[in-house]
Amino acid sequence: MNINEKCVNTIRCLAMDAVQKANSGHPGTPMALAPAAFALWMNHLRFNPTNPQWLNRDRFILSNGHASMLQYAMLHLCGYDISLDDLKNFRQWDSKTPGHPEFRLTPGIETTTGPLGQGIMNAVGMAMAEAHLAAIYNKEEKIIDHFTYVFCSDGDLMEGASHEAASIAGHLGLGKLICLYDNNHITIEGNTSISYSDDVAKRFESYHWNVQELTDGGNNIGLISSAFEHAKQVTDKPSIIILKTHIGYGSPNKQDTPEAHGSPLGEDEIKLVKKFYGWPEDAKFLVPDDVKAHMDTLIDKGRQLEKEWNNLRDSYQVKHPELYQQLKNSIRQELPDGWDKHLPVYLPKDGPKATREINSSFINAIADEIPWLIGGSGDLEPSTLTMIKSSGYFEKGNYGNRNIAWGIREHLMCAASSGLALHGGLRPFASTFFIFTDYARPAIRLACIMKLPVIYVMTHDSIGLGEDGTTHQPVEHLASLRAMPNMCVIRPADANEAMMAWKYALEKTDGPTLLVLTRQKLPIFDRKVVSNANGVSKGAYILLKEQENKLDAILISTGSEVQLILEAQKELHNQGINARIVSMPSWEIFRKQSQTYQDSVLDPVCKLRLAVEAGSAQGWEEWVGEEGDVIGISIFGESAPAKELFKHYGFTVEHVVQKVKEMTKKKS
Repeated sequence: MNINEKCVNTIRCLAMDAVQKANSGHPGTPMALAPAAFALWMNHLRFNPTNPQWLNRDRFILSNGHASMLQYAMLHLCGYDISLDDLKNFRQWDSKTPGHPEFRLTPGIETTTGPLGQGIMNAVGMAMAEAHLAAIYNKEEKIIDHFTYVFCSDGDLMEGASHEAASIAGHLGLGKLICLYDNNHITIEGNTSISYSDDVAKRFESYHWNVQELTDGGNNIGLISSAFEHAKQVTDKPSIIILKTHIGYGSPNKQDTPEAHGSPLGEDEIKLVKKFYGWPEDAKFLVPDDVKAHMDTLIDKGRQLEKEWNNLRDSYQVKHPELYQQLKNSIRQELPDGWDKHLPVYLPKDGPKATREINSSFINAIADEIPWLIGGSGDLEPSTLTMIKSSGYFEKGNYGNRNIAWGIREHLMCAASSGLALHGGLRPFASTFFIFTDYARPAIRLACIMKLPVIYVMTHDSIGLGEDGTTHQPVEHLASLRAMPNMCVIRPADANEAMMAWKYALEKTDGPTLLVLTRQKLPIFDRKVVSNANGVSKGAYILLKEQENKLDAILISTGSEVQLILEAQKELHNQGINARIVSMPSWEIFRKQSQTYQDSVLDPVCKLRLAVEAGSAQGWEEWVGEEGDVIGISIFGESAPAKELFKHYGFTVEHVVQKVKEMTKKKS
């Protein structure tokens, strides 16, 4: 066999051996896609394995993340910090080679994939980032100039997520997005014919993609490489290469069967496959010296590519120092000094304001100071108020603009926003109604896993939405998103808290933040009477102390219900009960505070605690304790005006007072 075939068979055998040793995994797809991976990495992909984070590298995303051993084998052979022992520890505790690729864990992994369709959506965001940054920064020196490549499977294209991704990518004409579709016709249950008969070529042509079909060309390295070259030449639309492959290629008993998909082949079958490849049958994790030498050439090639780019960057820095500094700051996510100097402060005389209104005020106060802030809504900007007024829409021919019209594609919006963040050089926000986090939840969860600093701006936060009724009124959403590890949920109580919530979200870089904002107008608290809204940065704070230095009860609330407990405090005082008022916009931030601070807010001696929130009561026991109680909602809402709904469900001053009195009586 020639050296190229030998390299391909090395990839295949490493994948088989690793899956077999782990007794878990997916060997068939790496065996099928090894020629395509080799053709891409050897001939087209621009990367430097000694600096995996080189800014102008091409991005590679394995959307069919179950085929992770394909990528791990390539990373090892191409000189990344992935050893042969790492491959032997595939799917084991504390290894660099988990079952599905994970960002931050493994050098060379651009995003966490696994749930099918996510990688394609992330890739769209990365391609958008490249297009935007190129439009902003490229002068005579093309300092941002790279491709985004994706491998995907039948499963990826069955998922509805891929339709959203393909639709917007074609609409935007993302010519540097290139997808290779592994058309192997096999899923876990059997041949795809039992559930899937799409004409993929026509489908993607209708999305305005450049389409190439390679019929049964899965082992033809030259043909595949030529297809990638052609795709690179098509600059006005994304490209898809439909590649017919054989899952478990070379396996005499399991090729083209579901058995090659998600289970080890077995020792006996592996020997038969290796015999078919002309490979030593008993050799495990073999990397022949000539294969290593051939693949090692990519290390020097990568260093040279980055060196050439560094020279370009140095020239750019001299000619365009301000732009270069801006790009540098954006990559580091460094906020400039005084970036928040123009943030408005609201007074009661300004009149009630919905917290969603603060989106526009904040974004447009800082947009010029932070030019790498970019985002948009799922066709709801007139309601979520997230337009950057100094910019137009990001669109084909105008990639330098900062407002993204995602259309009615909430899942894509959040997943592609992750792609924008993953690429580097941008700070994305994504906005829709809070209820529609249901559509975006898988993408939000992955952003939490990857600790990406995406800002989710979710409005219409409760039954306060009113007449739209049960389908649009969030009930369980606060509880479910608070339960998500690495998520920071903030539900501010007035305009100034909302301003501070946005500020906290922008300064936070170690994970996503979800702002939960009202449709209905809320009174602006008189900060001469109550505490400063900077308390948002602590997660919870004493908004108004108890009277007479006598603490009988602690009332805790978030968002639109804080005004109720403030009013209830007055009535309770008139009835001889001194209550402390705590605004608690973020559980997650409060948990990070010292125990001393937490105890200063929620005095552990005071057991009479009542939480009030227009959502599920689940989780509040952490803060109210065994002797406390919650006024929440345990059923879906109704279609009616907001004031009527709040009254019906007990979110009134009278009900809060009654509840505290009942608790006091029970305690005594």
